[in-house]
Amino acid sequence: MDALRARLGPVVEWAIAAAFLAATVAVGSLILQEFRSSRLHLTAPAARTQTDSAPAAVPPRAVSVPVLPFRDGKEIRVGDTAASVAASLGRSAESGRQEVDRGRLGERITRYYEYAGFRFILVFEPFERNGEPRIGAIYLP
Repeated sequence: MDALRARLGPVVEWAIAAAFLAATVAVGSLILQEFRSSRLHLTAPAARTQTDSAPAAVPPRAVSVPVLPFRDGKEIRVGDTAASVAASLGRSAESGRQEVDRGRLGERITRYYEYAGFRFILVFEPFERNGEPRIGAIYLP
């Protein structure tokens, strides 16, 4: 019994060492992958300029932002409904100009607003077939 234990002892130790080495390499690979993906997110611009998917009514140099906060604590975000924007900012914020065109999933409405000293453009479109129009983009001219 002692002879068998003496022969298998080094094999078991090497197997454990190999398992720890493999685990260390796997964890190191995950860490490097996380650094690589986070570096890509840090270098991406916070706001992007107009793309081909923007409505024709949006000015050529308009900048798209995901959230637009105001000094009075209110904010609008991509995904908010038209009703929530009207309730939050009021109908008086609409400048009256509105254009309608065809989007991917239905009618796309481009509205111009002025609120708290900011002029901005909201693009409302459904996120699903026959869905309620939501903010698909916020543009600063």
